[in-house]
Amino acid sequence: MALEEKNKEKNRLRASQTMKEIMTRYYIGAKMAEGTDKKIAWITSGGPVEFLIATDIIPIYPENHGAMLGASRMSVELCEVAESLGYSRDLCSYARGDIGSALTKKSPIGGLPRPDFLLACNNICGTVLKWYQALSRFFDVPLFFLDTPFIHHKLIPESIIYVRRQFEELIAFIEIQTGKKFDRHRLGEVVRYSGQSAILWKEVLDQCAHRPSPMSCFDAFINMAPIVTLRGTEEVVQFYRDMKEELEERITQGMSAVPEEKFRLLWDNIPIWYKMRELSELFSSYGACLVADTYTSAWVFEGMDSSDPMEGLAQAYTTVYLNISIDLMVERILDLLQRFGVDGLIIHSNRSCKPYSLGQYDIQRLIYQKTGTPSLVIEADMTDARVYSDAQVKTRIEAFMETLQNRQH
Repeated sequence: MALEEKNKEKNRLRASQTMKEIMTRYYIGAKMAEGTDKKIAWITSGGPVEFLIATDIIPIYPENHGAMLGASRMSVELCEVAESLGYSRDLCSYARGDIGSALTKKSPIGGLPRPDFLLACNNICGTVLKWYQALSRFFDVPLFFLDTPFIHHKLIPESIIYVRRQFEELIAFIEIQTGKKFDRHRLGEVVRYSGQSAILWKEVLDQCAHRPSPMSCFDAFINMAPIVTLRGTEEVVQFYRDMKEELEERITQGMSAVPEEKFRLLWDNIPIWYKMRELSELFSSYGACLVADTYTSAWVFEGMDSSDPMEGLAQAYTTVYLNISIDLMVERILDLLQRFGVDGLIIHSNRSCKPYSLGQYDIQRLIYQKTGTPSLVIEADMTDARVYSDAQVKTRIEAFMETLQNRQH
């Protein structure tokens, strides 16, 4: 057993430790800023954080915090607090958990610092509008809401114009909140860093196309925190540059995320945060490596390399994965299947995330019709463990892996 733990430690990415250090500094800095002249804004994960970074406003992500609540297994208790106030169990567990945390101050990091204002963007879901309206009332702070048109077939010029106009309104809103003139030149620098980090993040994920893969998507789930939280900073660019080099070293040395990799799988939807280790070990026991996923690749923002920062931002934030039609989602999944040489698809039917989960059975059917790729649906929730069945999930995974084994023979 000691030897097994030693091998796990040896196989652990150095980047994961660096990531913890970056995020620890970030949260400590945010907590220390509370009550000072430094402004703090709560923002959705698909929101244009570059406008905040450019004005030295500290961005805080309740969704990231919700994932922490799930991983630390505090989510159920805090969801129940929100439910006792009338919030339905059918609502996003990130929202319920964060509302419960805001009310009780319970959290693995001592709670989030109080916001000076809120910034919500509906490119990930419609729930964020009502969630952030509730937070706005609770904290008695202003809310800016950014509306991104849904992309049914292709991005049209009118959508970009519409979003750009809202960016101008956002700049005016930020100027009111800070009492300072917005620095557009600084925004250009921040967008360049965001563009560089997005490219590097893609190159990091692309390393998993190698056989055997030097990391799994469970590693990607952990190390995505900087690209979500602090994109637009030089520190994040350097982090992913170093991580890419580390993965290239592992490939050269023949190190793999899963010993004796036999199967390559793709994960769809948000991770099941409270079951990450168990699922990773279960798949690994079959020689299965999850080499790609639709979740982390959603932060490979496209368009930020535009010579016009506002144009690049408008394109990037309007074309995120959850703001596109099922047909376009299928195209992206087909691309991932081909690039990463995937043998099977694992679909997390996530009770909490309706935009991500509605249409998954259509996607499953279309992918099978086009490629013959087998798939498994796991019914769960990203942080609410009350809807997770250990026995059911394990049985389904075991049966699916037997199917893949039989296909290989």
